Amino acid sequence: MARLSDDQVNARLAALPEWERQGDEIVRSFQAPSFLEGIAFVRRLAELAEAANHHPDIDIRWRTVRIALTTHDDGGLSAKDFDLAAQIDDTFTVG
Repeated sequence: MARLSDDQVNARLAALPEWERQGDEIVRSFQAPSFLEGIAFVRRLAELAEAANHHPDIDIRWRTVRIALTTHDDGGLSAKDFDLAAQIDDTFTVG
C-alpha cells in the first residue's frame, strides 16, 4: 500500500467522523458499558486485525478502548488504516 497524501487522508476521515488524525495515526476511543464488554470488543477487533494482517495499537483503560492505526511499512497512513477503521466501527457492538 502507498502512503496517502494529506488531501487523501482528509477525504477518508470525512467518512469516519469519530476518528481523528494525530500525526501519522488515526485514533478513536470507544466506551464500553463494562470492562468485560470492552475486552470482548478487543477480541472481535483482534480477529479483524489478524484477518487483514494489519494490527492496531490498543490501549485499554477500564471501559475505554483506544485504537490507533498507522501503516508502519509505509511510514504513515494508508488505505489499510481507513479500511480497518471502518470495519472496527461496524464491529463495535456491546452486549
